[in-house]
Amino acid sequence: MIPPTIPNLIARAADHPFLGEHLVMGTGVHSGIALARFDGVELGSAYEPIFDISVHALAQSLSSGAEGVDRFGDELGFQAVTQRLDGAPFDVFDPFDRIADDQELVALDRMSRALHAINFFGAQRHGLLFLRVHERLLKSVKYDHGRHFSTVLVSFGLNPSRVVIELPAAAVAHKTFLGYLTTSYQRYGFKVAGNLSNAGQILSVSETARLDFIKMDAAVALRDAMVKPLVGYANRLRIPLIFNRVVDEPQFVALQQYDVRFVQGPLFTAHYHDRTV
Repeated sequence: MIPPTIPNLIARAADHPFLGEHLVMGTGVHSGIALARFDGVELGSAYEPIFDISVHALAQSLSSGAEGVDRFGDELGFQAVTQRLDGAPFDVFDPFDRIADDQELVALDRMSRALHAINFFGAQRHGLLFLRVHERLLKSVKYDHGRHFSTVLVSFGLNPSRVVIELPAAAVAHKTFLGYLTTSYQRYGFKVAGNLSNAGQILSVSETARLDFIKMDAAVALRDAMVKPLVGYANRLRIPLIFNRVVDEPQFVALQQYDVRFVQGPLFTAHYHDRTV
């Protein structure tokens, strides 16, 4: 089967009235990628790499640091970020700052997720696509979380199993709600990641909420001296643990001392964009 291109996927989006109204092919400097036009703003996709630094880590010295990521790290996947294309480079667009109506926000979120999927899969990127979901959206959709997006992806000829729905810490904090959300999204073919606001929140993760990934702020974990306990507990749960928001070299070196496997953050994003321009 020939993988679909971005123009192919934009054409398929036209079969969905709302998506067909807002998703278009870019022109000029944005030619070749899909854009979304919403409320007078042009939106695009950016992708933050999530690296598996264990792949060749034994052959590297700690001094190789972040510059060596592209030599010994493989991308587990990428986290999508919605950007305004009329702003500064990598200017992130946060619709939650400007939209009060929850149903309008649900529609915008669905549009953004479709946009990111089109640009990700249409460009034949490898690995997993991580997509954040906001607490307001989880509460606005009453049941069958994941059903609509799964239907859209299947209509595009795309596989939901390569998409990771990333839940906010507020959802992870409630064990029953977390269990329901995880089961619902996985029922429709997705993988699920949960963000922790603090190390203790990992105790909410159990067999009743079998997450596929756990994410933790690297700075918080290092500050509280919780990296080693978190790695140990996640290993016992057999759930991969991603330390995100790694901002500088000292944090990266400190994480390597605790057999951390997956990392993400501005340090790697800047390096990734520098070597892919």
